[in-house]
Amino acid sequence: MDGSTAGELIPELARYGLQQLIELEVAAVLGADRHERTEERLGYRNGYRPRSLTTQVGDIDLLIPKLRAGSFLPSILEPRRRVEQALYGVIMEAYICGVSTRKVDALVAALGSQSGISKSQVSRICQDIDEQVQAFLNRPLQESGYAYVYLDATYLHGRLGKALQVCSRAVVVAMGVNADGRRELLGLKVGDSESEGFWSEFLASLKERGLTGVKLVISDAHVGLTKAIRRQLQGCVWQRCRVHFARNLLQRVPKAHQGMVTAALRSVFAQEDAGEILSRWDDLAASLAERFPKATELMNEAREDVLAFRHFPQPHWKKVWSTNLLERVNEEIKRRTRVVGIFPNDASITRLVGAVLLEQHEHWQLEGRRMFSAESMAAIPELEDLPALLSAAAAEVQDAGPR
Repeated sequence: MDGSTAGELIPELARYGLQQLIELEVAAVLGADRHERTEERLGYRNGYRPRSLTTQVGDIDLLIPKLRAGSFLPSILEPRRRVEQALYGVIMEAYICGVSTRKVDALVAALGSQSGISKSQVSRICQDIDEQVQAFLNRPLQESGYAYVYLDATYLHGRLGKALQVCSRAVVVAMGVNADGRRELLGLKVGDSESEGFWSEFLASLKERGLTGVKLVISDAHVGLTKAIRRQLQGCVWQRCRVHFARNLLQRVPKAHQGMVTAALRSVFAQEDAGEILSRWDDLAASLAERFPKATELMNEAREDVLAFRHFPQPHWKKVWSTNLLERVNEEIKRRTRVVGIFPNDASITRLVGAVLLEQHEHWQLEGRRMFSAESMAAIPELEDLPALLSAAAAEVQDAGPR
């Protein structure tokens, strides 16, 4: 068999197999095969209509059975899920605009869509997804408020400016826990850095949509972010992510001693009493002072911020002392966007990442599972009862005054 014959045979085999699947599915829907006489029959066929399906071996022409009553759409032709539509739109936009990479070109070829795709078709796909994503990202937030807000960033590559230069793009995401103890994805923003101005704009946009009742913000210790939190969410407590802090601490300890420090730090967070946590922390900081003074200095500076969780209900500690819950969402973003590589623009990043967030948010809503019980949420102290936790970063912001 020569190459040309094989090239013709594979699509034909695919067409035959898919057509047989369609025939089996419609027979199951009608309760009878074609021309079969049976009392279990639920309906009758009424001819066929042509339909093209894009596959990895090219566009395949299929025949879709029509019914005398009702309609039939085989499962293989069901509309793409939202994230798949968004991904398709981003890939095709890059291809049409001539800014695609070899990776994207290969994807377009695999989709069998090299021919016949137009800017108007891509525009319609993108517009539909954009409307859904923007409705989600601009929705009013719950009046009952979000006691806990998690903030984190991930980085993707996109093209920027008239030169279409490839740049690193910061994608920041906010997650909140509402009064019922359920988590929600609150919003996202794409930018070129994690500066104070960038974070302030993001937090201000959340407040404009109704973000209220914030008592604890969990994040890493980016200077721009911590300053923005103090300015935009005044009065709340800041929890410095213990996981990121541990990495920072180990950078100040020789590799040979990192295992010991890691184990000792882990024992601090294993305590169930707030007083014991403080005691273990201080003991560890003191024990490192002679050999690793920079590590002790960091522990003393970060003490209140890393241990802020202790002022909140004990059943919540393990889920509010780090950004791990939100980082799992970021891992899913990375997984779903890896196939694109380089995005054609910021709008395409928002489209695909927004679709991923919307899909995850809807999953949480349908799942209905609480992170925390409503009773334990009600036990969170009021802001006026929480201590004013002023770290060096917070003091720096206050000393700087309004800009």
